[in-house]
Amino acid sequence: MENKSHAMAAGIFVLVVAALLAGLAVWLTRDKRQYNEYELSTKDGISGLQAQAAVRYKGVPVGKVTRIGFDPQASGNVLIRIAIGVDTPITQTTFAVLGYQGVTGLAHVQLDDADKPQPQLPAGPSGLPRLPLRSSPLSTLADQGQLLLERADDISRSLSALLNEDNQRRVSQALENIAAAAAGVQQLTQNMDRTLSSQIPQLAADAHSTMQSLEKASNGAAAVAAELQQTMRRVNAQDGPLEQIAQSTRALTRMADTLGRTTVPHANRAADDISRAARQMGTAASRFSDNPQAVIYGQGQSRPGPGETGFIAPAPAPQP
Repeated sequence: MENKSHAMAAGIFVLVVAALLAGLAVWLTRDKRQYNEYELSTKDGISGLQAQAAVRYKGVPVGKVTRIGFDPQASGNVLIRIAIGVDTPITQTTFAVLGYQGVTGLAHVQLDDADKPQPQLPAGPSGLPRLPLRSSPLSTLADQGQLLLERADDISRSLSALLNEDNQRRVSQALENIAAAAAGVQQLTQNMDRTLSSQIPQLAADAHSTMQSLEKASNGAAAVAAELQQTMRRVNAQDGPLEQIAQSTRALTRMADTLGRTTVPHANRAADDISRAARQMGTAASRFSDNPQAVIYGQGQSRPGPGETGFIAPAPAPQP
């Protein structure tokens, strides 16, 4: 009886401890955070995504995946239900994409914002709002895999056609031509080295002679410049040629001024007197031509002519 009571007490103790541990686990794992639920619908595969997978907004954990099933509105589409904290800034530009962690293959839902608003999706039968789900890079790569393989096969066939026997012979011939050209360039380089090595001393001597000639020419030019400078100093010196020319110019100016003030007016008056004398002589000559006897008899009074007052016509001569 005593053994049974100890066994019962031990069993009760174990049950109490198990209940306490279960309560502690529930208390530790309880989540007091409030969530908003959204749905995601996609026709792509979601390998690696499981319920309770993390939902991250720009890398920050904001919720979890609560359910994975099929979309009754679109045959063949997978429907993912997620719970997101109410403090997460979900806007009209927010979209979802599947992300993968390293080499484990485990997937999670990554939320991000686009540059412009995303198309508003209608709510499903559950009435929950839906967010657009973009194809992940791995899904895109898987979809393009067949096309990439076909293109790789086309490239390999093109390479095989390019590397046929005829093209290989052409490539070998081109390589031989390149080798021959390289040998010719090397021979030309050697010839140039020999030519330059034999002619460089002569060129150096000619250059030295040319430099000496240039130096002599520069010395002569310096001497000419010095003589020109001395000549300019003499020309510009006081009582020099320039000063004498200036004095002569000033004297000519004064002479021209004197001529303009005195000589020219006198010459003008003399010309006027000569002109009057000429006119008087012309008048006297005209009078002499009209009445020459005036030189002997004087001027007197001339007889009136026809048409003048006191004119008397002469009597006719008698008839014989």
